[in-house]
Amino acid sequence: MELTPGNVDDHKPVPQMARNLWGKLVGDRGYISQRLFEQLYQQGLQLITPLRKNMKNRLVALEDRLLTRKRSLIVTINDQLKNVSQIVHSRHRSPLNFLVNLTAGLIAYTWQNKKPSIQLSHKDMALLPAVI
Repeated sequence: MELTPGNVDDHKPVPQMARNLWGKLVGDRGYISQRLFEQLYQQGLQLITPLRKNMKNRLVALEDRLLTRKRSLIVTINDQLKNVSQIVHSRHRSPLNFLVNLTAGLIAYTWQNKKPSIQLSHKDMALLPAVI
């Protein structure tokens, strides 16, 4: 994880953050960039993003389509952490206060009765690549 000021392009920290990763990296439409795709590909990562409405259709592997759909679940969990557990707070006066608030929010989330989960069938699991 990397914290950057609001005036820094979101594409800049991605190659550094992903330096020890391999396989596939799923992002939203904001990360569509040929240059970023090529940088990550050289590091051994395949960047998967959904198409924008003004882009031509292209063939996408079924496993990649499944991964982009499951990405919405992650967005839902992040939204719950921000809004229900209130971990987003811009008035922290110290890094320690930020960490205490973040930890308390994560603990509160674990105590929620209903949490979203990825429900993959055996058929879906068979389509995903094996992890070694």
